[in-house]
Amino acid sequence: MKPTHSGLRIEEYNSLSEATMTTLLERLEDLLDELGNNDAEVDYHSGVLTLKLGPHGTYVINKQPPNKQIWLSSPISGPKWYDYVKGSDDWRYSRDGEELGALLERELSETLGRGVRLGLARVSDLA
Repeated sequence: MKPTHSGLRIEEYNSLSEATMTTLLERLEDLLDELGNNDAEVDYHSGVLTLKLGPHGTYVINKQPPNKQIWLSSPISGPKWYDYVKGSDDWRYSRDGEELGALLERELSETLGRGVRLGLARVSDLA
């Protein structure tokens, strides 16, 4: 699917990206509470979400308003840039078409040894 961010108004981007980041923060806080792991922590300030998983590395996810994107730095898959795609109502990486939530769920499930569901599909429902 081709990203349609160029037609996205900045107000719409701000609403969708903030809803995504806030939902992601809440779900990750719940996950870390369930795990009870003192080596793990999540923090969100000024559009930057940091998920520290102790010896498993650190994820950094941040909003990029000038590009109308969400950027991810993963200790597993490296850097990726996600555009909002209206047709699928989610954030997708243009090079492989994978959705942001699906990548995070897969990597975190493998890293933590348990199923992780973040519920980031249908982004407009989060806003």
